[in-house]
Amino acid sequence: MMTQAIDAPRERLTALRSIYALPLPELIFRAASVHREHHEIGDIQRCALLSIKTGGCAEDCGYCAQSAHFKTGVPATPLLSLDEVRDKATRARELGATRFCMGTAWREVKDGLAFDRILDMVRCVRGLGMEACVTLGMLTDEQARKLADAGLTAYNHNLDTSRRYYPQIVSTRSYDERLETLRSIQRAGISVCCGGIIGMGETEDDRLELLAELASLDPVPESIPINCLVPITGTPLENAEPVDAIQLVRLIATARIVFPKARVRLSAGRDRMSRELQVLCFLAGANSIFFGDKLLTAPNPDAGDDAELFRAMGLT
Repeated sequence: MMTQAIDAPRERLTALRSIYALPLPELIFRAASVHREHHEIGDIQRCALLSIKTGGCAEDCGYCAQSAHFKTGVPATPLLSLDEVRDKATRARELGATRFCMGTAWREVKDGLAFDRILDMVRCVRGLGMEACVTLGMLTDEQARKLADAGLTAYNHNLDTSRRYYPQIVSTRSYDERLETLRSIQRAGISVCCGGIIGMGETEDDRLELLAELASLDPVPESIPINCLVPITGTPLENAEPVDAIQLVRLIATARIVFPKARVRLSAGRDRMSRELQVLCFLAGANSIFFGDKLLTAPNPDAGDDAELFRAMGLT
């Protein structure tokens, strides 16, 4: 069973393919065994995600409702106030969230009053006893240091897909720019939350190449969100086909084996999954979800549905 890092990129991808292609019962058994070795089996972290600045983004990510390049009906809104964020975070904590994530529709962080307010938001969330995560686009080493000084737990910056397929999805920011942002985060001592989106027309090999890229980071991400595309009317991917359920389970199980200590987050697209598929994903090693009726601008199961799902699984 492979639970250690693999060195050479080609060897890493070959190993990932061999894991992914295992008979499904064997793959899930191995993933569950790794999961039990490194995590409490009933420990599924609940995270809340809030869009603190929505719409009007200069990037052209083909999946995103917030891009100014597409007519999606999502208006640009100003940055929320500190009081608004405090209220949302407090409510999320009352519903059981242990991590509060905040996202802005920005290409990059710019110094000034808006960034200073976000630093105050991070301090506020940490003061409530919760982990704080932000996703703000690209940033400099100095900005990463300021976030670390404010107490930021993690920074989300997804690679989205493989290096090969990436130009089919985004043209306004390069893959290497994304990687440089991740390096700035790591140099500041902030944990990296980094994953991707499946269902954008990529191949299964592209998904494994994404995992291989993540495995090359040092240290590897502490959190790996696996998002299923939520097609948004007005975006280039509005007619994308749904993700195959078994392929999703295979990817989660492979991620669990390769990243034994990470949180594998079952993220966007859960509103389109059956309860049975979600349970299978948990059996395969997913151990975190986002809850609340919205993920930035995408729909999500409501907290009541998630509470009932956890009760059905015998988890509190």
